[in-house]
Amino acid sequence: MPLEIERKFLVRNNHWRALVTKSVHFCQGYLCRDEEKTIRVRVAGNQAFITLKAQSNAPGREEFEYPIPPEDAHYMLKHFCGKLIVEKIRHYVPWEEFIWEIDEFQGQNAGLVLAEVELSNWSQVVPLPEWIGEEVTHQERYYNVNLAYHPYGKWQELT
Repeated sequence: MPLEIERKFLVRNNHWRALVTKSVHFCQGYLCRDEEKTIRVRVAGNQAFITLKAQSNAPGREEFEYPIPPEDAHYMLKHFCGKLIVEKIRHYVPWEEFIWEIDEFQGQNAGLVLAEVELSNWSQVVPLPEWIGEEVTHQERYYNVNLAYHPYGKWQELT
């Protein structure tokens, strides 16, 4: 079974920008979210995917991702996801033996910039670049699905 193991961090400055090797626009919407699973449709550049993720408090979580025709994904985003949409530019930044994915959110989540790094196991040591800030791996409000339901731009209204 495919297992996603990643760590997520806030980004403290823009020094990573000079290291970007590729950037891709992402638009993703949520078809289902409950205590056991999340089902997402995503358009990434000119490709599209449907993804099923198990909810888990354990390190890592099961993830199944399948390519779908982009026109199907656009239809699902428009007709099935409603306002549960997250848009971002994903920048790919190599650092030592890792590829960091820097997500620069747009729309209702504008102003939020997160960095993720995928691991082969939880004990893997990750050298942190100087532009990495606080770790938010286990803070649920930073999960993309939660950003769809509770956008970053509205967080100040809640405090």
